[in-house]
Amino acid sequence: MIKDLPLATYFRPKSLAEFVGQEKIVGLDSWLYQAIKQDRVPSLIFWGPPGSGKTTLAFIIAKETKAEFRELSATSSGRQDLRVVVERAKEGKHLGLKTILFIDEIHRWNKAQQDALLPSVENGTIILIGATTENPSFAVNGALLSRAKVVVLEALEKDDLEIIVKRAAKELKVKLSSEVRDLIVKFSNGDARKALNILESAAEAIEANPIQDKKSPKSHSGVGDKIAITPQLIKNIINKPNLLYDKKGEEHYNIISALHKSMRGGHADAAVYYLVRMIAAGEDPLYIARRLIRFASEDVGLANNSALMLANAAYEACQKTGLPECGVNLAHCVIYLAKSAKSISAYVAYQRAQAEVEESGNLPVPLHLRNAPTKLMKDLDYGKGYKYTPLEDDSKQEYLPDQIKGKKFL
Repeated sequence: MIKDLPLATYFRPKSLAEFVGQEKIVGLDSWLYQAIKQDRVPSLIFWGPPGSGKTTLAFIIAKETKAEFRELSATSSGRQDLRVVVERAKEGKHLGLKTILFIDEIHRWNKAQQDALLPSVENGTIILIGATTENPSFAVNGALLSRAKVVVLEALEKDDLEIIVKRAAKELKVKLSSEVRDLIVKFSNGDARKALNILESAAEAIEANPIQDKKSPKSHSGVGDKIAITPQLIKNIINKPNLLYDKKGEEHYNIISALHKSMRGGHADAAVYYLVRMIAAGEDPLYIARRLIRFASEDVGLANNSALMLANAAYEACQKTGLPECGVNLAHCVIYLAKSAKSISAYVAYQRAQAEVEESGNLPVPLHLRNAPTKLMKDLDYGKGYKYTPLEDDSKQEYLPDQIKGKKFL
């Protein structure tokens, strides 16, 4: 920590000139850069992964446009907190002041809470900047979304993170080898906050235990010799990469979609890669196994009836052994499904029949196909004229309702 603040907070850029990354968003030729410089920033929804600069950029916009900056977290605030901000914004508006309200994790506010923002956004009392890691199409109300411009931020590039880490290391007066810097960048997964937290933890570990290792290189800060941050120290802080994955969020659906499409395309290597991504990030193996069962009928189908049996067996293996043992069972099934011949005839037939049922409703079952367990039903001709196929020729027997006689789904 520096001056009682976490490094990620202390080191936060305070101007566009200091901001690193997101060139497409805030580069000199971008519309947002021009909007900031011309003081005509509209309400915005920042959509991007953690540590991509959403909060920082909102703060910079307020500072560059000389607007009052108010911040709420959707996890700990509600409509009453919003009313307080809006009342202050109204007072500021009378004095010619603009107010930017930044709502972090805006997707956590319910519909009523988001709707409460609409009047103040519409009449210009506040300029809203909402931040979300979730797809705004699903996480933000349509009415609010139509009144704000969505800005998509990407995970930071390796070069951007290197710049941030180098600057912070200089501020902390610690020495980083290229190997250590690369490790921090790798483990941070495009997240600047995570990179700074790793660096800060390493610096604090050195400060807490300044005993020099004879094999450790020294850093000369001008104040005295300091042990440089070593690769082993970084590995001790981060036991394994924290993969970007939210089991209820968009990345969950992105990766399962990639797994499904890789198998469909016969690319076993890619399919195994996405499988391992899901397992390493903590996905429930039974969820994956259920998707493989679906795939076995939807995409492999009648081209290989053994696929469904293997997928069911993989599900049972996951139930019996759990992780990590069942990982190889899932890989076995994924590779088999990817390499198998494919047929979507069963899937298409089901969809066509489903569409017919939705359109035509509950059509009456032909009388000769109906069950007749009682005398009344027999008197009503239930089952009359049915041809028992093992013994009779049924070539002229109709099985579909009269209204859709002869219709083909397969």
